[in-house]
Amino acid sequence: MEIRKLTAEDAERYFELRLEALRNDPETFASTLKDTEESPIEKFRDRLESPSSPTLGLFDNGRLIGNVTVRKETIPKMAHRATVLGMYVTPQKRGNGAGRMLVDAACALAADMAAEQVYLAVVSTNEAAKNLYARCGFRVFGIDRHAMKHDGRYIDEDLMVKFL
Repeated sequence: MEIRKLTAEDAERYFELRLEALRNDPETFASTLKDTEESPIEKFRDRLESPSSPTLGLFDNGRLIGNVTVRKETIPKMAHRATVLGMYVTPQKRGNGAGRMLVDAACALAADMAAEQVYLAVVSTNEAAKNLYARCGFRVFGIDRHAMKHDGRYIDEDLMVKFL
């Protein structure tokens, strides 16, 4: 498996993986499947070219199987911070270190971007993801009650941080 920054040329593959993520785990992400399906591919090309929010892709034999975005804060007083967003690994590749590879690469990228701490939010009931992040050195510092609402049900998120 290999990890590299995604570019505009990867937009179609990224788009397909994003749709898979929203089909498999609709409560995990703020985006909806319907809105994403209706988005023009140019939106994803632009997203992948953002210098302040690079997206890493995890490839297995040339196939995109996972991704994570690192958003660096640009406000001067918060420029020491980065946030991990949109973390996803295709279910068939989970449990073999793929998630750990992506999280570690995201933290290394954040450090390269001069971040001193990395934040993330994870659905409070997603024990597998919470355990992965804890193994990678993240710690819970709070809970965002009713962070999202899906099909009439509120979803809480654990707020986590890792100091680099």
